[in-house]
Amino acid sequence: MPLQIPPDFLWGAATSAFQIEGSLDVDGRGESVWDAFARRPGAIEGGADGSRACDSYRRWREDLALLTELGLGAYRFSVAWSRIMPEGTGRVEQRGLDHYERFVDGLLERGIVPVLTLNHWDMPQALMASGGWAGRESVAAFGEYTQEVAERLADRVEWWITQNEPWIIALLGYRLGLHAPGVTDLRASAAAGHHVLLGHGAGADVLRSFPGTRVGAALNLLPCVPATDSAADAEAAVGSDGYCNRWYLDPLLREGYPEDMHRHWERAIGGPLDFIHDGDEAAISGRSDFLGVNYYTRRVMVAAKPGPGRPFPWQVVSPGGDVARTDDGSEIAPQAFEDLLLRIHHEYPGTPVIVTENGGAFGETPTHDGRVHDTRRIAQLRDHVSAMSRAIEAGADVRGYTYWSLMDNLEWAMGYRPRYGLTYIDYPTGCRTIKDSGHYYAELVRTGQLPPPPTVEPFG
Repeated sequence: MPLQIPPDFLWGAATSAFQIEGSLDVDGRGESVWDAFARRPGAIEGGADGSRACDSYRRWREDLALLTELGLGAYRFSVAWSRIMPEGTGRVEQRGLDHYERFVDGLLERGIVPVLTLNHWDMPQALMASGGWAGRESVAAFGEYTQEVAERLADRVEWWITQNEPWIIALLGYRLGLHAPGVTDLRASAAAGHHVLLGHGAGADVLRSFPGTRVGAALNLLPCVPATDSAADAEAAVGSDGYCNRWYLDPLLREGYPEDMHRHWERAIGGPLDFIHDGDEAAISGRSDFLGVNYYTRRVMVAAKPGPGRPFPWQVVSPGGDVARTDDGSEIAPQAFEDLLLRIHHEYPGTPVIVTENGGAFGETPTHDGRVHDTRRIAQLRDHVSAMSRAIEAGADVRGYTYWSLMDNLEWAMGYRPRYGLTYIDYPTGCRTIKDSGHYYAELVRTGQLPPPPTVEPFG
């Protein structure tokens, strides 16, 4: 099946520094919020931490070889802030910059386009002294960090992502405490989300002083649909969309926060959003050359009264019926992906998109033949690439697709149990085995067509 994909499309895969690198005490790296969070009993499933992960800080040449073997033309990776500025501001660790410079050069030597993320959740722990992202000092610190990385790499890196998933930082990091830094404060959550966006603006202003750079933020967007035909559930879906989507899309791609969600936030925290200063929205808007879209699933919504643990008048419910799901229970909904890309095309016209994450947890492991027959991931990949192709044919300006993830890795608070990779990682040895899905994706990239699903021969 031919795909409706532009000829200069970026086909790639994605990772993040803390999830794959390991080597937490090497080359002057400072402590990140995730290092501190991992020491809390029960914070990460199985007591896991990032001390080894995929050992990619040492085995980065093997990662480059994986990308080459898969024939990928782009790689989304992140720079670890705490490797560059161990105290968050001030002192710069040149050994960290040297490492990423070698890595970028290695990508370019292989004809692979670097897509560099500056903050993939691993803020230096030292910045928690001023509140982390809940404190306004974080914005200037992020700008300073961006300057140091750009001075070293902006002559070779075109595509830059300032922030990864501001909503998740705010929700899981500062409201629910399920991610680092483990804060449980609703107002701090709202402030953190705002300061992450301000950090995008500050970083974009730095990067735009370097010729040839393109700057965007990566948002995890969740199409919100009502569970029933009732007016109340429809209103709940609109509110939820404001909370997790429009609250970030509008200031980045329009001129400020949506008024309906502004009112919801003021009711929820019981007062004005006084952390939003005059001029802040102007410092965020107009600073996105593209939008990174992380898409995994949708949200099915019902109306609900606010109460303990529920500050807004809506609630997520499980979709009814016999729907396909990943191992973590997420609904596999490729049609919602197509609808999302077309929504961006229509509601935020002129915004190029890179699909910076798309994937799912599927736990297949090597079988008797040494291969990983992850047919469910192949189906997920095939259906979502088909949906993206249809959206492009209908007018969506999608410039690239970086599958999450190049390899199995530390999936944050879920530890090492979920496996999202095109490559299987044997964590005790670090051995890398490309899964059937990786070979399928390589054929897709090579031919520009959807190959038929592979046939797995039964054992015996």
